[in-house]
Amino acid sequence: MSSPPLPIRPTVQAGATALLDAARAARAILLTGPTAPDGDSIGACLALAHGLRRVCSAHVAVAGELSYRYEWMPGAGAMVHDDAVTADYDVVVVLDGDAGRLSPPVEAAFQAARVKGIIDHHRSTRVEGYDLAIVDADAASTCDLVYELLLAFGLRLDREVAQLLYAGIVYDTGGFRHSNTTPHTHRIAARLVAMDIDHPAIGTRILVERSPAGLRLLAEVLQDARFHAEGRLVVGVASYQLGTRLGAGPGDIEGIVDHLVYVSGVELACFFIEQAPGQVKLSLRSRSRVDVAALARALSVGGGGHARAAGAQLHDSLDHALEVVVPRLEQAVRAAEA
Repeated sequence: MSSPPLPIRPTVQAGATALLDAARAARAILLTGPTAPDGDSIGACLALAHGLRRVCSAHVAVAGELSYRYEWMPGAGAMVHDDAVTADYDVVVVLDGDAGRLSPPVEAAFQAARVKGIIDHHRSTRVEGYDLAIVDADAASTCDLVYELLLAFGLRLDREVAQLLYAGIVYDTGGFRHSNTTPHTHRIAARLVAMDIDHPAIGTRILVERSPAGLRLLAEVLQDARFHAEGRLVVGVASYQLGTRLGAGPGDIEGIVDHLVYVSGVELACFFIEQAPGQVKLSLRSRSRVDVAALARALSVGGGGHARAAGAQLHDSLDHALEVVVPRLEQAVRAAEA
């Protein structure tokens, strides 16, 4: 007996019609995520590109800079590097992030597009400034929304698309550990697993596997972890010099913050990553009480994410960022417990 069809959110159903109309009137479409896209962004972009190519005649490209973690994903080899993007697209859709986090070449293409779209599930995302918006903060991942979009297009999924969607779902739910995981998420995942995907391998590649340099980076960050607020706050630091010395790349920082937050007694974890001198990325995780999306927005314009997982970008030195931000993190932990 076949399983009954899963419901499609009204927001997705309406957005599917608008996206189809825009795609069929377009000559060229660009799908992209924010700089340093993660598994959900890449999976959503590649899966939607696959679907759009089946329902319209437009040239569909995906832009983004891949880390080694995602090179195996079907279609990843044809992605356009951000620096090679030109303003030649009628439709540009940002997935799993907002246009404020695009690289300069991709932002130029976005601004020049006739139709500007967004597909996202972050509570901090606003729909103003977009011609087409499919945003639902109740979705566990952007890949949840793309799964429903493809169904709304009337498409049957194949194994390649199932791999892409599963990768995004497993990434944004932390292997179904995070509180954003819902019964609907599990139902989607079950449909994808039933398509004979190698789900243990996907979970390992997305969440667990590390390069040798990444393993050494993880070891040094954990060795130097700093505890505050009577052990309820933990801070990890990766300086630019450390990453350079170890030969670590962008994919090597992923998942380190999860090692920090899952320590007994910890409520809030913050991982400070010095991407370049004067440029610090914050990766925030909360166990239950602290809303890190609100905290990220308070720390930086453009910061945000989910209540339990968020990020922010600071234009500051690493030492000064630590000096300024750590007391605010301590305050947030204590306020949440008051």
